[in-house]
Amino acid sequence: MDTTGIGLGTDNAGLALSSRVRTWLRRRSRRADDWTAHELAAAKRGRTVSVVIPARDEQETVGQIVRTVRTALVEDAPLVDEVLVVDSRSRDDTARVAAEAGARVVAQDAVLRPLPGMHGKGEALWKGLAATSGELVVFVDGDLYDFTAGYVIGLLGPLLTDPGVDYVKGFYQRPLVDGLHTDADGGGRVTELVARPLLNMYWPDLAGFVQPLAGEYAGRREVLESIPFVTHYGVEVAHLIDLLRWRGLDALAQVDLGMRTHRHQSTQALGRMAGQIMLTVMDRLERSGRLVADEAPSPLLAQFRRSPLGDGADRELVVTDLAVRERPPLRTVRSSPRSAG
Repeated sequence: MDTTGIGLGTDNAGLALSSRVRTWLRRRSRRADDWTAHELAAAKRGRTVSVVIPARDEQETVGQIVRTVRTALVEDAPLVDEVLVVDSRSRDDTARVAAEAGARVVAQDAVLRPLPGMHGKGEALWKGLAATSGELVVFVDGDLYDFTAGYVIGLLGPLLTDPGVDYVKGFYQRPLVDGLHTDADGGGRVTELVARPLLNMYWPDLAGFVQPLAGEYAGRREVLESIPFVTHYGVEVAHLIDLLRWRGLDALAQVDLGMRTHRHQSTQALGRMAGQIMLTVMDRLERSGRLVADEAPSPLLAQFRRSPLGDGADRELVVTDLAVRERPPLRTVRSSPRSAG
């Protein structure tokens, strides 16, 4: 029986994915409801699980996410051992709401304090990995409106039942809601316009990932601590590229988590995200000797927005530095005397 939920037809030109990717899709694509929380709790066999939720200004959603995990996966079924919220410099009550819901909360900059702080989502994820101890680590975004325990169950399923799987990505239906209009598959614009074309061009073995930029994924600690974390929005695509090279395609899996609804970003914010992803991809190409350039790409992105000054100018120039930085593999930092304490 096909449990992937993914059709393996060809496109309009009659072209097909490589046999390796098609085999991987059948072998490594599952659905979250293939397992129950109690089945996976029994499959833990002494292993421990940490759930890490990076959150910045997510007071409206983070509490319900924490309560769902604690009620369904800590109290009802002993699947999760630790729920951590990494407060990424929030300006609202994210930390208080998360703590009252039952999470352990750490400030991003308080983790590994001897190290200078960096900015970005990937930094919060790396700090969350450093602040937890579970042998399996699940990352869940803090801005989800329709989060269910099935997200965590699905991501843990392959890791707890197949020793050959090291890293699991989630995928889902992502509607784009614009006023009264809903585009059922309109979310994931950066994926479709930037990440997917680039991965298909340069790492075609990753073409089978439905949502390579998904913020919901899980991995074995020894693997996660052995790869670098890009500190900004290139973190997810860098993980896939680095793990493909190091562990191979068959060590990666994906699980259908159902529906994902969250707060959508502006087009200009998506442009900045796209720029960081492109810089990350170019960095990985350069490291592998596949990109030779006389000059490094400029990290500066010039954008124009409507001027709020009322001075007669229709547009205001805004320049953002998208320079991609990354944290080294955590295991190398833990072994450094500088990180002690």
